[in-house]
Amino acid sequence: MSDSIEIQPVTSPVRGTIRPPGSKSLTNRALMIAALADGTTTLTGVLESVDTQVMANALGQLGILVETDFANQSITIQGAGGKIPAAKADLWCENSGTSIRFLTALCAIGNGTYRLDGNERMRERPIAPLVAALANAGIEATCELTNDCPPVVIRTKGLNAETIEVSGAISSQYLSGLLMMAPAAQSDITIRVVGELVSRPYIDMTLEVMHSFGAVIEEPEPNQFRVKATGYTGREYDIEPDASAASYFFAVAAITGGEVTVEGLHRNALQGDVGFVDALVEMGCEAKWNTNSITVIGKPLKGIDIDMNTISDTAQTLACVAPFAEGPTRIRNVAHNRVKETDRIQAVVDELQRVGINAEEHEDGMTIHPGSPQSTTIHTYDDHRMAMSFALLGLKSPGISIADPGCTSKTYPHYFEDLERLCRGAQ
Repeated sequence: MSDSIEIQPVTSPVRGTIRPPGSKSLTNRALMIAALADGTTTLTGVLESVDTQVMANALGQLGILVETDFANQSITIQGAGGKIPAAKADLWCENSGTSIRFLTALCAIGNGTYRLDGNERMRERPIAPLVAALANAGIEATCELTNDCPPVVIRTKGLNAETIEVSGAISSQYLSGLLMMAPAAQSDITIRVVGELVSRPYIDMTLEVMHSFGAVIEEPEPNQFRVKATGYTGREYDIEPDASAASYFFAVAAITGGEVTVEGLHRNALQGDVGFVDALVEMGCEAKWNTNSITVIGKPLKGIDIDMNTISDTAQTLACVAPFAEGPTRIRNVAHNRVKETDRIQAVVDELQRVGINAEEHEDGMTIHPGSPQSTTIHTYDDHRMAMSFALLGLKSPGISIADPGCTSKTYPHYFEDLERLCRGAQ
């Protein structure tokens, strides 16, 4: 893809229907669980992206047979019955935080030495709470550097701990990784969250996928989980469309006063990010929740004050809707977004200011005031969500270009083609 892409403004409300690719979050969870299962699993509707390829490749290096057929959105996994066949592996995780956190937990049940590393930004993303949880559970787990970030080295003879405690304040992925690994441990495990847990809907998603493969989990107290060492059973499993990706198309309806339907999602979808629609409704939009689709109808927008902790991957999307609302929008309780692909609070505020929007940075979020974006090239910081969300500004203002559009390959390689196709009739 070119060094930049200019977004073509629309001249009328956007109306259309779209189905985003499969959920990255669900694909990577299903991949890890299928690798641990007894028997064969076939995943359908899977996402082809850098993050899912990283996960599939790493499982292969661990001795799991993974056959990808991305042309048909399918992956077949021959489960290893709760074992890690390889006694040694050096796993390269690019900048896939999901992959490195899940794989770090997975390696704990192996028998050998495993090293996990990634690119320059990955070496700035914290993983110490997960490493500490494993170390306290008897696994020799260390961060090679002094900044509590990857590379991580795991030396293990298997996991035999009755209790694991883990912090959930930085990322829910630490807990998700431990939960998914637990049914393959040597004995039943109680996993306790210490302190705050961010992004609880992602834990609910993890538990639902685990249940689908036969895991037995109890939650006797909030954020305390008893997981039976009963293993998993392979099966056929269909992946929902990505709800985080859907947020951009819902936002298209909101900012253009149009009507956009996203197929394959519904009110009770496994992904909590469908809650982004409620945020748009609070801003003035109308929503129709159907059994296998969600429609957003754009109406005059008003600024809101919103806690986005549970749907933090859509905070950038809302920040790019906010300039077109009447009155300021305050996004709260997303401080953990600072340690994702980039500092997603500072980067959003910086780029909004560069296009002439009055935006203020707070420790836990941001405030965005109404305004008309000016022509410029948006810096994307190698962050797929910066590219996808800021493209929305270009639908209303001419001269908005997105630098490094190829960074969307992390989770949505064909995003710009799909956006153009949806908007074509309104341009």
